[in-house]
Amino acid sequence: MAQGISLTKSPKVREKLVEQFRALGDETRLGLMMAVSESENAEACVCDLTPDTGLAQSTVSHHLKMLVDAGLLSRTQRGKWAYYALTKEAQKILKN
Repeated sequence: MAQGISLTKSPKVREKLVEQFRALGDETRLGLMMAVSESENAEACVCDLTPDTGLAQSTVSHHLKMLVDAGLLSRTQRGKWAYYALTKEAQKILKN
């Protein structure tokens, strides 16, 4: 049986879950998460994610920052491009 999210009474943990669900509640951000999870080596450059959204690169970067702030994506800088990968928490959520 797949392991789900364990619910807790801890206010700090609940606050983090609310932030993550809020981030995933946006169709664009959920699509970006899925695109990152399906990309080669399970990471994607913002330059590769932007064309499929039909949005400006700055808007896509804003959405990606929200996912990073929610703890769902990690970000590494390589030259002028930022690359994003799912965190372990995000992998658990998207596993099912």
